[in-house]
Amino acid sequence: MRFKTLPVFLSFLVMGFGDVVGTLVGFAREQYALSATMAGLLPFLGFIAYGVLSVPTGVVADRKGKKLVLLTGLCVTLVGFWIPVISLERYAFLLLAILLVGSGITIMQVAGNPMMRDVSAPNKYSRNLTFAQFIKAIGSLSGPILTAFVVSRWTGLFPLYLAIIAVTAAGVSLLRVTERKEQGASRASLAQSFGLLKDRYVLAMVFGLFLYVGAEVGMNSWIATYLSTQFGFDIKSWATLGIGVFFFALMVGRALASIVLNWISAKTFFLGTSILACIGIGGLFLQINQWVAMACILVVGLSFASIFPLVFSILIDALPQKSNELSGLMCMAIVGGAFMPLLMGVIADATHSPMTGFLVPLASLVFIVGTAVVTVRRPSPAPAHQG
Repeated sequence: MRFKTLPVFLSFLVMGFGDVVGTLVGFAREQYALSATMAGLLPFLGFIAYGVLSVPTGVVADRKGKKLVLLTGLCVTLVGFWIPVISLERYAFLLLAILLVGSGITIMQVAGNPMMRDVSAPNKYSRNLTFAQFIKAIGSLSGPILTAFVVSRWTGLFPLYLAIIAVTAAGVSLLRVTERKEQGASRASLAQSFGLLKDRYVLAMVFGLFLYVGAEVGMNSWIATYLSTQFGFDIKSWATLGIGVFFFALMVGRALASIVLNWISAKTFFLGTSILACIGIGGLFLQINQWVAMACILVVGLSFASIFPLVFSILIDALPQKSNELSGLMCMAIVGGAFMPLLMGVIADATHSPMTGFLVPLASLVFIVGTAVVTVRRPSPAPAHQG
């Protein structure tokens, strides 16, 4: 991998820090004596920026450059993590911090995902973006790991994050990169961005990403309940371990995929991993025993691992002249994580069975398999050359 990819990889590590919101919920509830609804504002504010800022940020990235936008996202995230260092006397301060962190990381996602293409060697974009998701997974795991084994109080996370973000911002600012200007590219606008959805393939891929993110968050949200109700696992120990298995599989799967993609085309791998994900979710319905269930959760995590970067890179390689607009649309699709778990809960309540809620991620992956079949049949774009 090229040396100039390092600052961009570090940016993905910082993107993973945004997932600390899940770790903070329990601590915030205890410190501020919050109701479940008030504590739920933390993940809501962390997600809402994807729906609001993604497409406008893609337009700005096209006009002002991805490097500037990436630096802006890092600075907003830096300010967000700075607030808890100054004061956490009131819950409102923490909410403001998470809103800024979520906004900054949204901006970083929109710029960073297509920027990886600018710093990657020809035909290595899918591999590098998949490895970048592995780096992001390390950032995601840092919250619970650091809180448990390194820092003495949960607020000790923020100075550590500040230092890493500052180093990353310095590296990005020194980065010399020529952003690819594709033939036929025009100035981006909101109308042009949303107009891309008129292309049925673009719509299918963006909607597939919406379903995938929703399925991933839904699995994470309901695995513990599934293991508890179906196999009698203690919700505070073994059932929660299932979530750990899922996240560990996601991280390992991304590392393995970045290696496999050196020899297998992104399109073929997209189809194979999507089918494997369907098999893994389907296996949960068999309810043979807890070990088979854990194995299925492991398979789902491994197969889910590379779907996001594959969809992202395949679609941008198909329409490189619209990379910023597409990045905005696909980052906006991340908001699916706010809706799909809720739908799983509604279905589970209506049928009085948590198991039926897993029909939602299963149906989502069936749709994604169909999109992958279409992708494999589409002609591949001509190899891109480094600008």
